[in-house]
Amino acid sequence: MTVLAMSHSELSRYDTLLRVTRRELRVDDAAMLLGVSRRQISRLLMRLRADGAEGLVSRKRGKPSNRRHKGDFRERVMAFVRENYADFGPTLASEYLAERHDVIISRETLRKWMIEAGLWQDREARRPRPYQPRYRRDCRGELIQVDGSKHHWFEDRGPQCTLLVYIDDATSELMHLRMVESESTFAYMEATRAYIETHGKPVAFYSDKHCVFRNNTASARGDGMTHFGRALEALNIEIICANSPQAKGRVERANATLQDRLVKAMRLEGIATIAEANAFLPGYMARHNQRFAKAPFDARDLHRPLASHEDLHAEMVWREWRSVTRALTLHYNKAMFILEPTPVSRPLAGKRVEVCEFPDGTLEIRHEGTALPYRMFDKIRQVNQAAIVENKHLDAALLMAKLMQEQLPPRKRNNNEPRRRDQAAHLFCVPEPVEEPVLKRKRGRPPLRRLTPDEIAQRLYAASEGAHC
Repeated sequence: MTVLAMSHSELSRYDTLLRVTRRELRVDDAAMLLGVSRRQISRLLMRLRADGAEGLVSRKRGKPSNRRHKGDFRERVMAFVRENYADFGPTLASEYLAERHDVIISRETLRKWMIEAGLWQDREARRPRPYQPRYRRDCRGELIQVDGSKHHWFEDRGPQCTLLVYIDDATSELMHLRMVESESTFAYMEATRAYIETHGKPVAFYSDKHCVFRNNTASARGDGMTHFGRALEALNIEIICANSPQAKGRVERANATLQDRLVKAMRLEGIATIAEANAFLPGYMARHNQRFAKAPFDARDLHRPLASHEDLHAEMVWREWRSVTRALTLHYNKAMFILEPTPVSRPLAGKRVEVCEFPDGTLEIRHEGTALPYRMFDKIRQVNQAAIVENKHLDAALLMAKLMQEQLPPRKRNNNEPRRRDQAAHLFCVPEPVEEPVLKRKRGRPPLRRLTPDEIAQRLYAASEGAHC
């Protein structure tokens, strides 16, 4: 049995001609219905009796159009496109072909040629990649999605700041919210410490590839772990970095909801500072979770309490190692720390100690878990007026040093030091930036230099001498 493909108009023509052969329709009426002449109806009836329905199929089907462009014209057009407009769309390329090369071609024809040549993709191929939804985790505390949302939370009542959001993947429950100035290591350490004290240790945190969670410039000499990552490893908490924002869509959608509902709730309460917002957030979380939280698939809570040997305060620090000199000194962040000569610190000459910075700004120097007393000498701190008054015999020298320091550009701390915007107080003074005048270029031609009276007289004398000659 042969399968015959016919268009809708050909099927309508076949049905009309069958009615003519059955004498249900006159030839004139069939010609009027099909929009052809009476002689054409006779030709079609002859094909129908000779070949059957196959005789009514268009004989141009499968053959090249008589109105097609010639092969050399197509090659010339595609050569122009490959050379000059390879990354252009068909519509824009057709406009430039007509403008610069006097080549008139339909944009749809050019679109078909570019698709066949691999220079363009149709709409179906250009659709974005679909992201399949991921099922929730089974238990509460199994996976906590973490993200920071920088937004104008106080609208025009306060500065722009960042909201740190901790949301449970199994229940969509807001586990912890904290408003901070910026998304920094110390901010996440303080927020995570408060989270663990309230709920316990989760199995894993799920975050983006922010430099707090992942060292994006790790070299072969390092392990690629950040200070926050080392703290979580010491507490036996896994950290997983998502490859795309869609992968952690639960916290991203929560950010969008909070940017609408939380902003309006704080507007009604007149909240305009970070301290007021942090005091307001626990009550808001309770109302939010009552409205949006879901029941977990498994009722177990996988949060774990802290072990007896785990010290949360001691682990949530910025930790670096330094070597102690024979003079019981060490250098950290352009500052010199002098250890007090105690029985514990005297044997440490030539050994390495830990320098630990806490989120509250305090700094400890440890050796095998023991804090060592120290004094600090900041090499960047400049001479102030009080020191000049107290040292009467060094007034001239100190005044000269102060003037020289003011002329030099301010020295910078280490490039890898932590961001300290979220520390309430710290030991390292921040040098004031020097405001340099902005040189604005004047528009138009530069003004002509004004001549002095002597120059005017010399020019007049030279002109008069030339006229006499």
